[in-house]
Amino acid sequence: MSNSSSITQFLLLAFADTRELQLLHFWLFLGIYLAALLGNGLIIITIACDHHLHTPMYFFLLNLSLLDLGSISTIVPKSMANSLWDTKVISYAGCVAQVFLHIFLISAEYYLLTVMSYDRYVAICNPLHYGTLLGSRACVHMAAAAWGAGFLTALLHTANTFSLPLCQGNALEQFFCEIPHILKLSCSHSYLREARLLVVSALVPCGCFVFIAVSYVQIFRAVLRIPSEQGRHKAFSTCLPHLAVVSLFLSTGGFAYLKPHSVSSQSLDLVLSVLYSVVPPALNPLIYSLRNQQLKDALRRLITGWFPEVMNCSLSSA
Repeated sequence: MSNSSSITQFLLLAFADTRELQLLHFWLFLGIYLAALLGNGLIIITIACDHHLHTPMYFFLLNLSLLDLGSISTIVPKSMANSLWDTKVISYAGCVAQVFLHIFLISAEYYLLTVMSYDRYVAICNPLHYGTLLGSRACVHMAAAAWGAGFLTALLHTANTFSLPLCQGNALEQFFCEIPHILKLSCSHSYLREARLLVVSALVPCGCFVFIAVSYVQIFRAVLRIPSEQGRHKAFSTCLPHLAVVSLFLSTGGFAYLKPHSVSSQSLDLVLSVLYSVVPPALNPLIYSLRNQQLKDALRRLITGWFPEVMNCSLSSA
């Protein structure tokens, strides 16, 4: 039996035992990671460089892309390195950092998605007061509140989790450090303290979920009252990508944490963890770019403006 003071490293769950499947996992995660970097990076650069996109909706989208880049970078590179070098080890400090950053970025993203639902509600249901309610200062404050709330949530859970005595070894049944699997290593009944904290802290996310649901009920009621089909299409095109991202985030994460133990298995837990922690950051840029004509136009202007500069530089250097 060991305790947390004697643990210097944790053993993560490997995706495969054979070398061929380990390399397959490496290349698959590398492709997903590069897609996430490219997609979110293009959104960040496009919004930052195009003054037409300096509006509250795109300001929040830029923050969402930053959080997606951070969340996938917290998990995927370490998993890729373990598969490439055929190891399962993560240091104790590395595990603490991974837990903190993962909760921080995931929580901040959820709070930001709540803020974005308010932005869409005001834009569609109360457009005359949009500039007043969502001025530049208000947007900065709301985004900062989302990041700050995520930071406090992560600090509270990380400190509470790693203050528990760990007596069940150091092997985690997950490919990254995650609180539920760390709690399985805790001494008998000591996990109840963190479990109570999880229940209490779930009240805020539940409140956010109710807020998002009520906001979209009001949004759809307002959109259906728009007389012109073109007006309804324009309104739907601005809120459906956000609704799709919220649905993907909540469905994958909710099922991963709330599924009954009777259907739980190691392979299922692994697949669900990939679905909620790795796939959304790669898909979110695609969801927004497919439905948002203004973003696609701005991206096209950025690319067409960038390539001539590259060509001129290459010709002048030659």
